[in-house]
Amino acid sequence: MSGIVVVDQRSDWPVDIPGMEVVLAWDYLTQELHTRARRVRVYNLCRSFAYQSTGYYVSLLAGARGHKPLPEITTIQDLKLAESPRIVNDEIEELMQRSLARIGSNEYVLNIYFGRSLAKRHERLASFLFNQFPAPLLQATFVYKGDEWRVEWVGPIALGEVPTSHHEFLYEAARDYFERKRSPRVRRESARYDLAILINEHEKEPPSNARALKLFEKAAEDLGFDVEFIDKRDYGHVAEFDALFIRETTAVNHHTYRFARRAAREGLVVVDDPLSILRAANKVFLAQLMERHRIPQPKTMLIHSRNLKLVAEALGFPCVLKQPDSQFSKGVIKVENAAELKQKAAEMLERSDLIIGQSFEPTDYDWRVGVLDGQPLYACRYFMAKDHWQVVKRAGDGAKVEGNHETLAIEDAPAQVVSIAVQAARAVGNGLYGVDLKQFGKVAKVIEVNDNPNIDHGVEDLVLKEVLYRRIMEHFIKRLEARTRT
Repeated sequence: MSGIVVVDQRSDWPVDIPGMEVVLAWDYLTQELHTRARRVRVYNLCRSFAYQSTGYYVSLLAGARGHKPLPEITTIQDLKLAESPRIVNDEIEELMQRSLARIGSNEYVLNIYFGRSLAKRHERLASFLFNQFPAPLLQATFVYKGDEWRVEWVGPIALGEVPTSHHEFLYEAARDYFERKRSPRVRRESARYDLAILINEHEKEPPSNARALKLFEKAAEDLGFDVEFIDKRDYGHVAEFDALFIRETTAVNHHTYRFARRAAREGLVVVDDPLSILRAANKVFLAQLMERHRIPQPKTMLIHSRNLKLVAEALGFPCVLKQPDSQFSKGVIKVENAAELKQKAAEMLERSDLIIGQSFEPTDYDWRVGVLDGQPLYACRYFMAKDHWQVVKRAGDGAKVEGNHETLAIEDAPAQVVSIAVQAARAVGNGLYGVDLKQFGKVAKVIEVNDNPNIDHGVEDLVLKEVLYRRIMEHFIKRLEARTRT
């Protein structure tokens, strides 16, 4: 994909960056060369984004032509909304107070150039604002009211408003942004779509190991995707792709959710989609959802401060308490008596007004059935860790011990287990889920439904092998082609 910098006058952008062409805004809007161009990244540095101005039309028509503009027209509109500062204040409260703590005045203006700040101590704040509102040149005004800093205004700034003393830093930031993972690539002629796979190379327990990621990449390329692995720094580039596959552990108050939300808003096919993240991330929601759809689950109770005394009688001992947003067996504990119940529940209720309580129903293993678009994909038995009641046993020093695993073909798994898993997944959505169940003879009960399920080489792929990765990539192709036909 080629890149162009669009400016109002040639003198507005005197720096030469390899791989980037400088184009006048009027030429971009009117010349057939640019009208018919395909696979172009457009960096809109016009002097104004006012409604129906030249700069406004550059981003608007870039979208119509299938180009990838920065900023997107949706970002331009978002920056005009009166509630934008309020949304920002809610999301960066702690970061903002820490970053601005040493400012000596009651007002501070922060200029942000391609996600970077001239003041090193504000780099994280600048990066966050750029991720919220991906525009090349941003300005945010902060005011100190009462005993805290608040965002007063955030919006785009024109090239002409950038102080001369900032120009050298601006060009450096632009060069870094253009060149970081963005050097022009020789695109295979067979590639029809662009797929971004969001990962975190530093994550201790990622949903896919390195070998699995390579197999996803190969399966996608075989089906006609151009694949690029991205990380949280690439939020501003999301709209440059046709599809987003999140292979980093998801959470609602997290950049993974913001990536999913923006991808969905920009019309990408995204797995995990934001609604699936919202639903699967909260065990309170899942418990109520399973009850509504009459899907079997262990005896379950919504616990709050006013009914805590009823838990022992309702669930008995031992019982299991779950933090609504717990992951990887963290935030899931077994309590043996009333005193322990009172203490542990009180600790959990400090974080959430509602938690989950379930009767303890021990088994030698848990089932995990992978479901994609309402169809079963794989089935695994995860055995309990030695001398422990969960699949993963965690030590106080962070070390963990896992039980063994066994992967079966879907047709070899118990029909009732697969059927209940599919019902549970369909109740959540049509994405990619891992449904955890316990089996008691012919009875299967849902423990939880996970978005972003583990798909590791050597575990979940033992039966289907490369076919597993291909089927998931075929899901993206199917949805992309469906959109093309409509």
